[in-house]
Amino acid sequence: MKVAVVLFVSAASAASIPAKRHLSLQGLPLEQFGGVHSISIEDAISKLDLVGTNFTALPISSIFDAVSDTAATDGLNAAATGDCANPNIRFEWDNYSSSDKEAFVDAFKCLMNKPPSGKFAPSQSRFEDIVRLHQAYSPNIHSKSTTQQTHKFLLWHRYYVWALEQIMRDECGFDRAFPWWDEKKWAGKFSQATIFTPEYFGTLPGPVNGAATCVNDGKFAGLQLSLGPGMVTDNMHCLQRAVNEQVTAQAGQNAWDTCRSRTSYPDFHSCVEFTFHAQGHNGVGGVMADAIASPGDPSFFMHHLFVDYAFRKWQLDDAATRTTSISGCADNESCTPLTLDSMIYVGEICGEKCPDLKVRDVLNTVNGHFCYRYDY
Repeated sequence: MKVAVVLFVSAASAASIPAKRHLSLQGLPLEQFGGVHSISIEDAISKLDLVGTNFTALPISSIFDAVSDTAATDGLNAAATGDCANPNIRFEWDNYSSSDKEAFVDAFKCLMNKPPSGKFAPSQSRFEDIVRLHQAYSPNIHSKSTTQQTHKFLLWHRYYVWALEQIMRDECGFDRAFPWWDEKKWAGKFSQATIFTPEYFGTLPGPVNGAATCVNDGKFAGLQLSLGPGMVTDNMHCLQRAVNEQVTAQAGQNAWDTCRSRTSYPDFHSCVEFTFHAQGHNGVGGVMADAIASPGDPSFFMHHLFVDYAFRKWQLDDAATRTTSISGCADNESCTPLTLDSMIYVGEICGEKCPDLKVRDVLNTVNGHFCYRYDY
């Protein structure tokens, strides 16, 4: 059995895809998207993703480093774990009103209809600015394999999804609470999920003759994307999906419980990245199965809101430690130790609200740069 799981299968295969400038009305062969490789729940329980690693030996960076005075330590702890004054509440999709759902998907449409900023070439819309940011940064924000991991993945995507919220509010007038999607309750039946309907994100078609299927209903029916698969640009193709419920079944409560039981940040991070994170991508399929340009499917953001929810819930299991300290690898090459002063970049995608930040600024959703929590 292979233990090292390579993440970016699509990047190599997609490099040979010729550029297409005309509108595409047919799905691409599934192999062009590759897939976010994963480990099974059974392998996660056996911790096979940790074989050949030594993450627990890496130094732990804490706000309490070099602080010996008890009063000072108590003050730091209160400051780091205390809630911001009025955190925004993210509501699970089924607790979100019909009006809010409509406003949320309309905010995506607004970004799709806006011209690009010019800062994320060759993006062709403001929405594709956001996709391009992820595409360009992908080599640095995902693990290369189970033995070449970067533990910035959860932190970077937390900031990335938060940045989307700011852009929606500032540029499209979105003024509702933000949603999230409790993905685990739909494991094995994503196609029945209440986000994948003709009213909102469109339905989840299966593959046809080995190809993904263009999404022809919902708010994003007929959407054309120029970025991806992989690192390819200027390659017009439709938003397409290819649901596989055998794969979505792996993204349920068992995976959640297995990952949440891990006690160190890098071990938890590894489990999430290679289990329900990967299976959520691959289960939706098509554009979502491409680790690099997958934000081209707006459902990417609902998926990653769930991933951030999982991260937050794990942190709350031991908030005094997990919101004040970090360890792991800052890169997927040499495993430079990840510290509270390691930097997280999102290309200033939302202007002054999105500066380069230190890990310490994005570690806690109710302290530092953020002020939000989840409704349960």
